[in-house]
Amino acid sequence: MKITGYRSELYLMKANRAVGDANLPDGVDLLPGSILYIETDANITGISLGFGGGSVKTLFPAIEGADPREVVGLWIKMNDWVHKAGNEGEANAALSAIDIALWDLKAKIAGEPLWKTLGAREGRVKAYASGLDYCLSDEELFAFYRRMAELGVDSGKLKVGLDLQADLRRLGIMREALSVASARPQLMIDSNEYWSPKQAVRYIRQIEEKFDLVWVEEPARRWDYDGLKLVSQQVAAAVATAENINSVADVYPLIANQAVDVLNVSALHSGVTGCRQIAHMANTYGLPVSMMNCQANFMAQVAAALPNHNMMEVVDPGREHCLKFSSRIEDGYIVLGDAPGFGIEVDEAILAALQKNPPVGKGRFPFPRRDGAARYIVPPAPGEVPWRRGP
Repeated sequence: MKITGYRSELYLMKANRAVGDANLPDGVDLLPGSILYIETDANITGISLGFGGGSVKTLFPAIEGADPREVVGLWIKMNDWVHKAGNEGEANAALSAIDIALWDLKAKIAGEPLWKTLGAREGRVKAYASGLDYCLSDEELFAFYRRMAELGVDSGKLKVGLDLQADLRRLGIMREALSVASARPQLMIDSNEYWSPKQAVRYIRQIEEKFDLVWVEEPARRWDYDGLKLVSQQVAAAVATAENINSVADVYPLIANQAVDVLNVSALHSGVTGCRQIAHMANTYGLPVSMMNCQANFMAQVAAALPNHNMMEVVDPGREHCLKFSSRIEDGYIVLGDAPGFGIEVDEAILAALQKNPPVGKGRFPFPRRDGAARYIVPPAPGEVPWRRGP
């Protein structure tokens, strides 16, 4: 069996609601999407999903003609291919997309779901609700977390960082909404690198006077192991980070300097292969990992097979317009089916319609960094978010 070709499709997807954080609190509802197809001479195709893809053209010669089942070996070859320039930016996006499609192929060739190919005991993963919710009104905030709680989800992560009193109020709303799933819901916050380390300590300590936090996510810059370590030592909650870095090489300084308590892993961590490398290194140090959100929760297939995975982020904004999948949330878990590979099929007719008539909405991706970051906090202006209506 040989890899014979590829094609990449780009499109825009409109979420069911806006998503936002401290850097773009008014939010967006329009996001880029991409689908990479890796083709073989056996008429079996692997796919991967992403946010705009990468420069696959430059990496494809490294795998063309190879046996697609040699996934780890092909990952090494691709990583060596980009050695001089480094596995960064477009190169990382392309390597990640190709690797994911190859794992999809490997499991499809074996006729089994990827979680079985990777050796998981069962096809389910504990979920936590993440509203990407800075742009939601208090009523919308409650509705999202209550809807997730009614599916058994007992943990939630709130976007925070610009208004302490609002954050405290909205944490209470999230806790109340989740209370139907647990008498003591697990609460997390995410400030998306907006604070300096000292700001983070001061802010989080005030929150911890009223709420028991499981973790605080990206309380300082993603690469600032000294700052992150300071926060971890000065607050009760665990520090979580790493979603916006690329590979095991980027994660190593965080672990070696004891700057992280929970590692956020994702499809963009150099694909399935790179993501597993990071998780296994973290496991050596006794650190848990948490899978980031993604379309159709497809990376739950990988999370199910990670020995130190705790729970996966579920956003649920409706980004699956052209995708068919069988996974579902039940009793607080992402339950995976037995369809081969990632268990995702593309509705080509809907994809073509999206490309021909792109949806209209508000889009900006990736999010910029908000004014004042790490220097002074710029609260939302009246009308910038629905819960801030006056001075």
